[in-house]
Amino acid sequence: MVKPSPRLAKVRAVFPSSSRDESRRIGEILRKETVGGILLVSLAAIALLWANSPWAESYFALRDFEIGYEPWHLRLSLGAWAADGLLAIFFFLVGLELKREFVAGDLRRFSTAVVPIVAAVGGVIVPAVIYLAVVAGSPEAAHGWAIPTATDIAFAVAVLAIIGSHLPSALRIFLLTLAVVDDLIAIGIIALFYTETIEVLPLVLALVVIAVYGVIAQRYRDFFHLRPTAAWLILLPIGLVAWALVHASGVHATIAGVLLGFTIPVLHKKADRGPDSGPGLAEVFEHRFRPLSAGFAVPVFAFFSAGVAIGGGEGFVSAFTDPVVVGIVVALVVGKPLGITAATWIITRIRRINLDPSLRWMDIVGVGLLAGIGFTVSLLVAELSFAAGSEHHDHAKVAILTASVVAALAASVLLGIRNRRYRRLDAADAES
Repeated sequence: MVKPSPRLAKVRAVFPSSSRDESRRIGEILRKETVGGILLVSLAAIALLWANSPWAESYFALRDFEIGYEPWHLRLSLGAWAADGLLAIFFFLVGLELKREFVAGDLRRFSTAVVPIVAAVGGVIVPAVIYLAVVAGSPEAAHGWAIPTATDIAFAVAVLAIIGSHLPSALRIFLLTLAVVDDLIAIGIIALFYTETIEVLPLVLALVVIAVYGVIAQRYRDFFHLRPTAAWLILLPIGLVAWALVHASGVHATIAGVLLGFTIPVLHKKADRGPDSGPGLAEVFEHRFRPLSAGFAVPVFAFFSAGVAIGGGEGFVSAFTDPVVVGIVVALVVGKPLGITAATWIITRIRRINLDPSLRWMDIVGVGLLAGIGFTVSLLVAELSFAAGSEHHDHAKVAILTASVVAALAASVLLGIRNRRYRRLDAADAES
């Protein structure tokens, strides 16, 4: 690996003391998300092909088929169930991962948390500004300003896991923490800017149920004398009630997943768990729900969201006459890496923090390109920004798919080159 210079050794570094356990945990997440990322891309491609085939009507009929119970505001199309229901599982894990990072991960220390947090903020502000500059003069198009601000964790880490076998672990940790904070910002944007009307009574009841859920989660051993593997069976139905109430309140139902994730207790990695304590509740939930999220929930959401009728090659080309498409593509492919790299450079200069000695600035640019893969959350925000069936709605999806593919290819090329360099360094170190 790259040897730290004497000058660098005297200055604080980003993630300077990432433990072996933390690196192993990040590696396990990357491996799990690789399969999910492949399924996500595969189902999105199938949906896109189906929606532009002679059998397109059957796809849209399936997506718009309604099922559920109307009095509870739960009679939804299959596409809406995927966006509001299945995606809540994904956001539950996002909330759980955030809680873990702030309690037991690298984000628990301000000196290491400040860099990915500021980088994520830069990766939100710059794309939003670029998008608004491109669509200036069109108030309707401006509604989609938040579409290019999100990063798809599953897609990004899947690409990194495939091409980054020898990249430094600090870079992997940086990407994951950056993407998690990015998703937290996206969650806040959805809650603040994409909630049109709020029903007070269901929202209050939802908060009460979430509070009960949190108390039981924190004190489950005292209440039931249960081990974590049994406690989740009691918490699951309570969580479903909380989700239904949040949905009925008018707040996007995925927010319920995040709030529930925040309530789950996370054991500090230095805590004395005792010889018979076994895994904590956070570990049990992650073990049970991550495969469901990565292997089913997110790919199914992608299947129902990515199917858009392009209208052949001419339709694809004509879509790029829409400023919404140009704005999204430029914001994700250029704005994301620019915002992340610039924000990282600024904060490291202000705080006198250097990159981890094993990293170079070109690696950060590569992570910025990976963050330009908006996909899952961007598709969700597009659904919330423009009315279904409108020109901007369909064009926004075309732009997201295009930008995500371009960003993934560009990141693969750059990080692939960096990966080969690190592999040669590893081989040289092994021989010496």
